[in-house]
Amino acid sequence: PGGNYMPKIFSVLDKIKPVYDIAEKVMMVICKLLLIADILVTCYMVIGRYIPFIPAPVWGEQVVLTLMVYMAVLSATLAIRNNAHIRMTCFDPYLPKTLIKVLDIISDLLVLALGYVMLVHGWTAAIKLGARGFYDSLPWLSRFWMYLPVPVAGAGMIVFSIEQLYQHIKAFFVKEEKTEEKEVAA
Repeated sequence: PGGNYMPKIFSVLDKIKPVYDIAEKVMMVICKLLLIADILVTCYMVIGRYIPFIPAPVWGEQVVLTLMVYMAVLSATLAIRNNAHIRMTCFDPYLPKTLIKVLDIISDLLVLALGYVMLVHGWTAAIKLGARGFYDSLPWLSRFWMYLPVPVAGAGMIVFSIEQLYQHIKAFFVKEEKTEEKEVAA
């Protein structure tokens, strides 16, 4: 009787998946908007250098670099959601499936810990270091915005690592459907 509870728990927890889907879509839209802004500012900088009556913005390079940092760390959280981050899997075919599942859980816990460190210490750095100065070319803009992507990415890593951890724990209790073998047989 005890074994019947786990699939019920997983069916209840699976109802949270749409929230993760929405979070991923929002993060993807933000990354796309950052990329568009990055391209527009870069084009404006290039045009300003070669067309005499359009002045090149002095703030352009710092803004482009800041946008690139935001895109890099936010897209890293998306890689965690899609299980597309860099990892070594060359030994997976030779290891027992249970060991691979355990190693996946350990990996999830380590990524979760990294997300926590990024969130807590990144926020501290954003507050302390960001309050100390301003962008050189934009003296009215605090450097807080330069450090903010680290805790934001940490929060995203925590959210998506929890989902990956859940999926890997669920794999221990719920049998995988082998759809590839069914398709080949048909």
